[in-house]
Amino acid sequence: MATTQGQSESSSTTTTKGLRKPVFIKVEELKPGTVGHTLTVKVLSSKTVVQKSRSVAHNHAHTKIAECVIGDDTGTIIFTARNQQVDMMQSGATIILRNARIDMFKGSMRLGVDKWGRVEVADPADFVIKEDNNLSLVEYELVTVADQ
Repeated sequence: MATTQGQSESSSTTTTKGLRKPVFIKVEELKPGTVGHTLTVKVLSSKTVVQKSRSVAHNHAHTKIAECVIGDDTGTIIFTARNQQVDMMQSGATIILRNARIDMFKGSMRLGVDKWGRVEVADPADFVIKEDNNLSLVEYELVTVADQ
């Protein structure tokens, strides 16, 4: 009887360990060096900074990189969009970023989504972007602490 209960307990725990619901956070909660963020943001502006095309063995590889200012009702941050993500970043669009990470670029935070994340266009949100709290303008410095 004890083995039957143990088996039923383990099977119930494996069924509850499936996909977990995403926890949406706000822009002001982002910290340097963190990963796995899910956010709903609006695009304020988008500027293409790199657009290259090269031919490698008759396959054309296109590289597009854009810096986009995105935000929500708590603040704004610069998002680095790559390749297909650039086309989604139209000014005024509402975007859901899944599994986003914070990259540091010249001491400031940038938000990015790599191949493990997802960028989705969402239904228009009804919040007003707080433009006076740009987290990318805050400069961070790595400080080493000596052991005493």
